[in-house]
Amino acid sequence: MNEFHALHHGAAPLLLPNVWDVGSASALVEAGFRALGTTSFGIASAVGVPDGTGRTREHVVALVRRLARLPCLLTVDVENGFSDDPGEVAELAALLAGLGAVGINLEDSADPTRLADVGRHAEKVAAVKERVPWLYVNARVDTYWVGADRTVDATLRRAARYRRAGADGIFVPGELTAVEVAALVDGVGVPLNVLWYPGGLPVARSAALGVKRISTGSQLYRAARRAAVDLVTELVSGTRGEGPSTGLRS
Repeated sequence: MNEFHALHHGAAPLLLPNVWDVGSASALVEAGFRALGTTSFGIASAVGVPDGTGRTREHVVALVRRLARLPCLLTVDVENGFSDDPGEVAELAALLAGLGAVGINLEDSADPTRLADVGRHAEKVAAVKERVPWLYVNARVDTYWVGADRTVDATLRRAARYRRAGADGIFVPGELTAVEVAALVDGVGVPLNVLWYPGGLPVARSAALGVKRISTGSQLYRAARRAAVDLVTELVSGTRGEGPSTGLRS
């Protein structure tokens, strides 16, 4: 078991912040985080295209090339693999692994509003594991995310297909209750990944329920954007102290 896999099998869950550029990744490495993930929303928003539409493949690859120099374990959000062809998805996974990625996050929504065919998605998972057996494949089940088949039973049925195909972990993003999380932990058979969001289950509660990985998704990107707007709003309104020029470079 390699280091990244082992982080999903410890007593405490892996807390995985999601980054969108070298600056955000460097800051989190400096803060002491050993493992990072990318956020497809943050990357897409940063380059001005919608998330989940398959338009950021080259941006994702370019970012992984730039992040390769950082001393961290990196897992990459590749939306639905940027292709319906399992072979092409496996080729992308091999490329990212060659650049230093230790995992990928592969989502099973066909677009932001509907689920993908479960059989074809399982084929993608299997193709990746055949091509790069050591790569950690986190198979995302988007039942709660897109609001389709939004039940524990439906989620577990899809998760079982991906587990049989070789998925190392299952990611169920969305607003989940403690009862739903507990049922998913009991049923998935591999480490469960959930999404942290303000107002959701506290980390300690998720850990007590048996969750093995907690991601921030787009929350850090959204928080950074809000903070920038808030700071400039304070500047314009004059609520920030006014003093002589500091000479700081922009």
